[in-house]
Amino acid sequence: MHNPCLLRWRQFFLMAALSLLPLLASADNNVLSIKHENDGMASSDDGHFTSGFEINWAFKPSPENWTQRLATSLPDSVIGQADSVAFRLMHQIYTPDNIQRPELIEDDRPYAGLVYVGMSLYEDVPVGNSWQQATDLHLDVGLVGPSSLADSIQREVHHITNSDRPRGWGNQLSDEPLLNMTMRRQWWHNVPFAGKRLAHGPGVSVALGNLNTYASAGYGVRWGDEASGIPTLTPNPGNRGRMISTTGWQWYLFANVEGYYVAHNLTLDGNVFSNSHSVDRKEWVGEAAAGFALAWDEWQVTYAAVQRTREFDGQDKQDKYGAITLSRSF
Repeated sequence: MHNPCLLRWRQFFLMAALSLLPLLASADNNVLSIKHENDGMASSDDGHFTSGFEINWAFKPSPENWTQRLATSLPDSVIGQADSVAFRLMHQIYTPDNIQRPELIEDDRPYAGLVYVGMSLYEDVPVGNSWQQATDLHLDVGLVGPSSLADSIQREVHHITNSDRPRGWGNQLSDEPLLNMTMRRQWWHNVPFAGKRLAHGPGVSVALGNLNTYASAGYGVRWGDEASGIPTLTPNPGNRGRMISTTGWQWYLFANVEGYYVAHNLTLDGNVFSNSHSVDRKEWVGEAAAGFALAWDEWQVTYAAVQRTREFDGQDKQDKYGAITLSRSF
């Protein structure tokens, strides 16, 4: 028998996607993407960041579009104009490693389900010879807690796949609203190399909100056909890394290293406005990511894998997860 709560969420995701269709018809350079992140794509584990699902619609705004007016109203030091705008719907699930224990596991991360919507503004401007500055601004609004239906979704998926039954969702974080803002800036040095384009350079980001508050710095490399940056992975929001051209076969390889100073992580620190389970979060976290993209005309598929250092005291080993994104240009 199907879970009625899960069926309602399926209907919600479907209606959210269908509601974009009229907007897609009135915008230019549309790109519709579906991204799935899962620890099973990079390891045999089933815990911590268990899964994430995202529907993302990006387009080029006209000068009269309210998103463009918003971008141009911001200080030029932040963003001058929006070359691209994106709206997205996200769902994420976090659990401890042992999901079969019904009691509270005090020395492992809390159960948490998140659902939120977001908007992103993107700008790419030349800064000197062979250098490009890429700026991303993100705003996310949503909630954490039982209303995300993460427990029903995980139980249904594990029932279908005949996996271990999760039994500890009675200990999950309570319902609480989420509000987060993130700014990311990357500098790319783009030169020809071995018949393709080699782009590399440093990047920094800062996030502020009751979901994530952090500052980070890193370095990325991309080699292959021309693209707009490289894919971003949780906790970094957004969806970069699309090919510039939509003609014929194209590809690129990429790698990135990043270090974070984490001042707050709701999925580890627990609820902000009520008492809940929490663990002792580590302030310094590092990660390494690598992957590739393949495209044929308007279609593109991207795969990325990331390994992250321990995020809290008592964590047994580093986390690994993968992400696959399917995109279609219109």
